[in-house]
Amino acid sequence: MNYNKAEFTASYGLFKQIPPSDRPEFAFAGHSNVGKSSLINKLLNRKALARVSATPGKTATINFFSVDSIYVVDLPGYGYAQVSRSEKKRWAELIEGYLHDDRDLALVFQLVDFRHKPTDDDIMMINFLIDSEIPFVVVLTKADKLKKTEREKRLEAFRTEIPCFEDITVVQFSAETGEGVDELRGIINDVVEGE
Repeated sequence: MNYNKAEFTASYGLFKQIPPSDRPEFAFAGHSNVGKSSLINKLLNRKALARVSATPGKTATINFFSVDSIYVVDLPGYGYAQVSRSEKKRWAELIEGYLHDDRDLALVFQLVDFRHKPTDDDIMMINFLIDSEIPFVVVLTKADKLKKTEREKRLEAFRTEIPCFEDITVVQFSAETGEGVDELRGIINDVVEGE
């Protein structure tokens, strides 16, 4: 898989605009400001393919990036309070519509901020993925912000905070240092080869 050849394909603000699936899709989900765009840029070896913003809730569309024979899909961040109720509803419909649709959804990367207890929305999303039997991996972002002992404490806490934590593949990730990038690429390659 040549990650350097990634290209932005399209953005969709409404679920009904999204064309049918024609290849495996790897979706990235998570709370606003958890680092989805930074992770995607790091994964695809680009500085600004996915737009990174200091303002949470900036990705208000589903963005598709093509990489060889797959799509990397950047879902809007959820749980951000500073948007109107109608905008929240549109995001929810967009994300749920996408996840419920009959797509070739190979895997969801569910991002959780390593430094904090998962939000209620994170837990709701993880339970949704479990209940819907959608394969997913939990990615703990901003790993570089924690010292070794803090990491160990958070990992221990996640065992009780995240449902079925022991059964989930978990990747520790940092967009700053690149930690976890090879592991994520390996997971994608394994899934693609197994298709």
